[in-house]
Amino acid sequence: MRTLRHLPTGLALLLALAACGQSEDAGSSPLPDPVGSWSVESLTTGGRTLHAPAAARVDLKQDDATGNYGCNGFTAKVVPEGSSALTVTPGATTNMACENQEFETAFAQLFKGRLTIDRGPDRLTLKTADGSTIALTSQPPAPDAPLAATEWTVDSLVDGATVSSVPAEAAGKARFTLTTDGTASGSLGCNRFSAKATVDGPTVTFGPLTTTRMACEGPAGEVERTLTALFGSGPLTWKIQGQNLTLTAPDGKGLTAKGATAAE
Repeated sequence: MRTLRHLPTGLALLLALAACGQSEDAGSSPLPDPVGSWSVESLTTGGRTLHAPAAARVDLKQDDATGNYGCNGFTAKVVPEGSSALTVTPGATTNMACENQEFETAFAQLFKGRLTIDRGPDRLTLKTADGSTIALTSQPPAPDAPLAATEWTVDSLVDGATVSSVPAEAAGKARFTLTTDGTASGSLGCNRFSAKATVDGPTVTFGPLTTTRMACEGPAGEVERTLTALFGSGPLTWKIQGQNLTLTAPDGKGLTAKGATAAE
């Protein structure tokens, strides 16, 4: 049997390079396409690392992106430069007051302009011109909270394209829970309530509300009147992302709420 040392020098070199390339290909994982759904792990900026809330994510397409800063949703235009960089132009965003406001503000500041891409087998790192980074992973995010058996605290009210945080004086007072046997109960911001709640696929319909009868003034009273009208307006489309619930009526009015399980 002939060995490499008995082959012509040029042929031996070609065979050695081919064998090396085959070995490297066999042992490496394919690099991910930047286009896809990514969970945000952390931000590094100004010498600090900020860990992401569970809902923070980016869904990259060929020419645009949607996502969540951790609480507020956003859109953006994207211009790719192959797989090595992309330029992001921020678009629309909701404007709720959120628990992780520092992270949200930093994420919004970093996810714009020209970002270079560093890829790994299941992750992307987006780097700004000043060296700050957004670490993304393709690993699945934490599962969404269930609609039932979760206590939902209302944190904003929606009217079409306008999203307004619950007034500070009423924050944390409007909350409700749906049960698997078809009931809902909680607080409208001042009075307690209970009602039938029928879930039909992507919609939930509240029956007539039974409430206590305290006189409610100020911001808590305004929130209560808004929620009473919303719950009585017919089928509401529900959507959950992470620990965030959105209920939307056909006329565009609605709410967003933060979830916590009974154990929490």
